[in-house]
Amino acid sequence: MSPVSQREGRRATRAGTLQAWRRSSTRHGRRSAAGAPPGTGAQTTDSSTIQLRAPAELGGEGGGTNPEQLFAVGFAACFEGAIGVMGRRERAEVGDVSIDSSVTLTPTEERSMRLGVELDVSLPQVAEDELAEKIVRGAHQVCPYSNATRGNVDVRLRVNGRPLD
Repeated sequence: MSPVSQREGRRATRAGTLQAWRRSSTRHGRRSAAGAPPGTGAQTTDSSTIQLRAPAELGGEGGGTNPEQLFAVGFAACFEGAIGVMGRRERAEVGDVSIDSSVTLTPTEERSMRLGVELDVSLPQVAEDELAEKIVRGAHQVCPYSNATRGNVDVRLRVNGRPLD
């Protein structure tokens, strides 16, 4: 492929990505006690159901998925997409991204619960520490989950084993 064709292909890919970012997307789920077995949740776009259970350490029966686990997986998946966006913006090949996410429930003095999130990002193909940090910090600025939780949920980031302050 000629250099001109490669450039045109990259432009088309960037334009398609930009167009996708300009579209909105809505997903639906339902948790209802009416007519559903206790502790189930469902997507409304297909027949998938999830057995929801409070964690045993919080007095629940355990043995199922809890909302915090779903939040952890959703945040990590969304953040991975944001890593890809930042990699393209920085013209860096991020390669095999892995994200270990943890969501913690902490009681407050007001007798409510507060969420905390930790995202441990591994970018093994980004050798430069500064570039890896720039990509992760940038991802935290563009990720919809990061934007939705900013100022309300404590989020701690790590990249390639190093904490970001």
